[in-house]
Amino acid sequence: MQLGLSERGSKVFTQVSAFMESEVFPAESLYWEQRAELIAAGELHTVPPIVEELKIKAQVLGLWNLFLPSLSDGLGAVDYAYLAERMGWSIDIAPEAMNCAAPDTGNMEILSMFGTSEQKAMWLEPLTQGKIRSAFTMTEPDVGSSDATNIQLSIQRDGDDYLLNGRKWWSSGIMDPRCQILIVMGKTDPSAPRHLQQSMVLVPLATPGVTVIRDLSVFGYHDQHGHGEVTFEDVRVPVSNLLGEEGGGFAIAQARLGPGRIHHCMRTIGIAERALSMMVERAQKREVFGGPLINQGVIQEWIAESRIAIDQARLLTLKAAWVIENFGAKNARTEIAAIKVVAPRAALQVIDRAMQTFGGAGIGPDTLLPRMYAGVRSLRFADGPDEVHLRDLARLEVKNHEITKGP
Repeated sequence: MQLGLSERGSKVFTQVSAFMESEVFPAESLYWEQRAELIAAGELHTVPPIVEELKIKAQVLGLWNLFLPSLSDGLGAVDYAYLAERMGWSIDIAPEAMNCAAPDTGNMEILSMFGTSEQKAMWLEPLTQGKIRSAFTMTEPDVGSSDATNIQLSIQRDGDDYLLNGRKWWSSGIMDPRCQILIVMGKTDPSAPRHLQQSMVLVPLATPGVTVIRDLSVFGYHDQHGHGEVTFEDVRVPVSNLLGEEGGGFAIAQARLGPGRIHHCMRTIGIAERALSMMVERAQKREVFGGPLINQGVIQEWIAESRIAIDQARLLTLKAAWVIENFGAKNARTEIAAIKVVAPRAALQVIDRAMQTFGGAGIGPDTLLPRMYAGVRSLRFADGPDEVHLRDLARLEVKNHEITKGP
């Protein structure tokens, strides 16, 4: 099992790290200044101009669409895992600066896998160029969406069109003014077998009947791209907007969410690494009880426990990436479920310790720690809550036990 970077991956990782050091980290303070100005002007979801400047620089350097093997000269899942971790160190800027930000990454992946040539020309091409943004609308407020077969939004055939009716929320990316296309999951045939009832349809955001009701904050923080609640009332789109086949929505969702969980988890490990770095630096500089805070045994224990947790989570995530790369996402169900539980848990522990180390400053507006915590805590719901993944893990373990146990 090879969990290290390939030769090309190592080269790109060095380039990404250099870009982070020379361009991204120095731009962070300006990003937040511009974001504050935009919010004060009522433009809560407009991207700060510095991000567009960084996108141009990253594209010139070839640090672009690194998650798509077809557009990154063959970078594999393991290679990209390392790159995603590095981008996680500046989660609000780096992924988008290199056109590797969710939910566009997952949407581009399924468009490349299931889209027609016309759909790719219309939507995938501008997404890969970073000219527009997209949203993925699956979760609904009135059903337990952790079971995707519960989805109730109706997609009914009407001649050469589909009519969509229903309500979605936590539609990440939909509030961004650049968002132009939605991938909508709903039911085309409620009478079909349970996992064949759903389909996915491409819906331009400007389509009549699509109404964005509100943005949903996370612990009071509003994401720049937003998490919207949206209604669909007699929304009409041509049948040619179907993604893949009728009844294939559940399978497409699984194809999207598997690799996407690798991206999420590795970015989360990057966030944890930065929190640990902040913790160590703070402890070295802060004087308490006649000496630096770093001399306190409890702080040393927190640092050690954090290093262990981060490295464990990274190794498990890299294993999941390796299985996907070599055997496909279907054969990595155990690893994917495990990392989706482990990575956010580990990162939250590290961030919490960093907050304690910073004292009052750790929960105030002057550090990134509260935003880090809010974002990572939400990941225990995104792409399925912990409990669903634990349920899957238990079932897979029992199944393996039944297969391998002796007479």
